[in-house]
Amino acid sequence: MADTQVENFNWDQADTKGFGEDYSEEEKARMAEMYDDTLTQINEKEVVQGTVVGINDRDVILNIGFKSDGLVSISEFRDLEDLKVGDEVEVYIEEQEDKRGQLVLSRKKAKIVRAWEKITGALEHDEVIEGTVKRRTKGGLICDIYGVEAFLPGSQIDVKPIRDFDVFVGKKMEVKVVKINYANDNVVVSHKVLIEKDLEEQKARILNNLEKGQVLEGVIKNMTNFGVFIDLGGVDGLLHITDISWGRINHPEEVLNLDEKVNVVVLDFDDEKKRISLGMKQLTPHPWDSLSEEIQVGSKVHGKIVNVADYGAFLEIMPGVEGLIHVSEMSWSQHLRNPQDFINIGDELDAVVLTLDREER
Repeated sequence: MADTQVENFNWDQADTKGFGEDYSEEEKARMAEMYDDTLTQINEKEVVQGTVVGINDRDVILNIGFKSDGLVSISEFRDLEDLKVGDEVEVYIEEQEDKRGQLVLSRKKAKIVRAWEKITGALEHDEVIEGTVKRRTKGGLICDIYGVEAFLPGSQIDVKPIRDFDVFVGKKMEVKVVKINYANDNVVVSHKVLIEKDLEEQKARILNNLEKGQVLEGVIKNMTNFGVFIDLGGVDGLLHITDISWGRINHPEEVLNLDEKVNVVVLDFDDEKKRISLGMKQLTPHPWDSLSEEIQVGSKVHGKIVNVADYGAFLEIMPGVEGLIHVSEMSWSQHLRNPQDFINIGDELDAVVLTLDREER
C-alpha cells in the first residue's frame, strides 16, 4: 500500500521550496546581520589573538572568531616546539579574503609589529631592554632586539675606547633605545648611557674623597711619550713618565700596557680637581734606601750609561741609582771636549766612586 501511495504522490503540488524561501528579503537581511554580529569584527593590518584548531605537515589552522579560519605556514612556529591544538598565539591579519576567499594571517609579521611597539615604548619611557649581539659591522655592532636588528655604535659600547668589538659577539647586553628612524626601519641603541649615570655618582664620590697620598686603582686608557692617562673610575689622572719608575725609561710602553690595571698614589691636584697628578714609583721603596753599605768613596762599581750630556754621562748602577761621570773624569786626555765622542747610551763600563752623599742621593 505504501508503494501505491508513493506512486500516486503529486510531486508538482508538493512544497519543494528551498531553505529560507519562506523568509522575505527583509527577514533574510536581518538574520544575516544577526549572524555577522556573532563574529569578531576584524580589521586588516592589525594583530589579533588566534586559537590553534588544527595542525598538519604544512600549515597551522587558526580561528580568530572570523567567518573562516586562517592558515599560517608551520615554518613560522619553529620556535614553538610544543605547539598543540588549543594554544593561543598572536597573528597579523594581512587580508580578510585573498583571491581564493581565504583569510591570510602571519605570525612572523605579528612578532615584528609587537617588537616595534616594544621598541617605541622603550624609547618613550626611557626603559632598559636586553639584546643579543649578533655580529660586528662597520663602526659598531648589530644587536637583536625583540627580533629587530639594532645598531650599537662603537662609541656607545662603553665610556672607555673599545679596541676589539669581536669579544661582544654572541653575548647579551643591556641597552637603551636612543634613536628610531621609521623611514628606514633603523634603530640605534646605547650601552654607554647606562653606565654614565653610575659613573657620575662614582666620579663625585672619588673627587669628594680625593686626598694627597691616597692610593687608588685605575686602568690605563691612553699612553703618550710624556706619560700615561689613567681612568680612576670616571676620573682621569696623569701619571708622568718620571713618576712611573725609579729608573729611567724612554717611553711608558716599555713597562706598561694599555687596559692594564695599576695601583697609583695621588701626588697632587688643582683646586677644582680637574688636573690630578699620579705616581707609581712612590709605592715602592727608593732604590737609594737599599743601596749596599759596602759602596763607599773609592769603591769600584759597574753600570750602564743611561744619559749623555755636554758636561758628562750618567751611569746607572741599579734602577733609580745613578752617578755622574764628569767629562773631566772620562779620560786623561786634555783634548776630550764632547762626552759623546767617547761614550754612548747603553754602554756598560766600570767606574770608581769619587763622592757619595746618601742623604742627598
